[in-house]
Order: sequence, then structure tokens, then C-alpha cells
Amino acid sequence: MELTEQQIQRYSRQIILSEVGGKGQMKLSKAKVLLIGAGGLGSPAGLYLAAAGVGTIGLIDGDVVDLSNLQRQILHSTATVGMPKVESGRKTLTAINPEITVKTYHQNVDSENILPLVSQFDIVLDGSDNFATRFLVNDACFFAKKTLISASMFRFEGQLATIKPHAGCPCYRCLYPEPPPAGLVPNCQEAGVLGVLAGTMGILQASEAIKEILGIGETLADRLLIYDALEMKFRKVRRPKDPTCPLCGENPKIKDLSMDYVVNCTI
Repeated sequence: MELTEQQIQRYSRQIILSEVGGKGQMKLSKAKVLLIGAGGLGSPAGLYLAAAGVGTIGLIDGDVVDLSNLQRQILHSTATVGMPKVESGRKTLTAINPEITVKTYHQNVDSENILPLVSQFDIVLDGSDNFATRFLVNDACFFAKKTLISASMFRFEGQLATIKPHAGCPCYRCLYPEPPPAGLVPNCQEAGVLGVLAGTMGILQASEAIKEILGIGETLADRLLIYDALEMKFRKVRRPKDPTCPLCGENPKIKDLSMDYVVNCTI
């Protein structure tokens, strides 16, 4: 299978990059990426993955578009208020690139549907707004041996990490072994978030996904990237593998997804 003339024209600016080329573009067209949440992080990530030519993009979100979303969730518009986010997102992504396939799941993730879902994709991008979902997605990707790119936001700060325990790298629980008690850490709805911060972090997620697909650049699999929008500062901190991790450690306590994950909203 070769690129068509139209595809060569569409992707010409990245095909001329020696790190991409025609072979890299074919890798992108065959890749399957799942977005957990079609909100603040999933919006910019989805837009740039679609524009880059990622062949299959999955959107899972059980919410509908609300007017309060539009300050940061750029997949949606005033015209799609009240529409399921996954349908609004599908319309936007296919308008940008009609050659890609967008699979939609109008539901929330839970311990029953997450494993069959992530197993269909190569890479998972987590754009959720609560620890329960992040731990559920991390654990599911561990058992399915899928690469996870996790981002989070709080007010003016964002964090980003690539999770690849199947490649010998630390998992999310190596950094945070257990979720904090419910109500201790406010979500974006309660604490607020700068809209453009979602754009920055979502685009960084898309960038990391493209690098993973192409096998280029330096991975974040053993680092945590922290971004401060007020100070305009990026910094990386080491994220070592924890031998006592309850999931990927030497004597794991978590063997399946039978534990109780209390899942609520996405951003």
C-alpha cells in the first residue's frame, strides 16, 4: 500500500521531514489512538492527531456539550451545545480529515468496558479530570500492554508522562501508588483552569503519541514533564520505577480490575 497523490499533498510538510518520510506517514495512517475524554485535553490532541493523518481515532466520553465547555474544549462549538461530545468531536475531526476513521463511544469508562476498549488501540491518551479514572486507565493499559500518555491540569499548571511498564518503564502508580481520598483534591470544575493550558497539554500529548508511533525522539517514559503557564517554565523530573509498586512491582497486589474505581467527570 502506498500513499495517494492527495495524501502526499495533504501531508507534504511532514513527509519532507527525514524523521517521518513516506514510511512514517504510512505508520501514522495505520495507527490507532484512543482518547479518554473528548474535553479540554482530548480536543487539541484529537485535532492534531487527525490533521497528522493518524488513521483511527477513538473517542470515549459519556457527556454532552455544555456552554461552559467552550472556553477550552475546542472540538465543540456553540452549534453543538447539547450534542454528545463524541458526536460533536467526530464531526469536527472528519471535517478536518475525511480520510481518517473516528470511532465513538458515548459512555463513561468503567472496570468492565475499559479492557476490551483499550485492547483495540495501539496508544491511549488519558484526558480525564479525576484520579479514579486515571488509575483505572493506567491499570487497564498495564494489563493490555498498551502505551499510555497521561496529562493533567490544575489552574495554571500541567503535567505530562508517557507510561510504558510493558517496556520496563514505571507505571502511573510508581508515582502515585493510590488515589487520594475523595474530595481532597478539587477537579477543574471546582478549582478552575486556564483554557489555553488545555491546548498546551493536549498538543504535547499528541506530540508524544506521534513520536511513539514513529519511534523517534526522546521518550517521557521515565520522566514527568511539568509546565507552569504563569512562569512560562517547563521542567522534567525523574520518575523512577518503584520496586514496591502495587501494580508493576516485584510483588504486585493488584492482579485485575476488580477493585472499586469511582469514576465521575472528564475535562
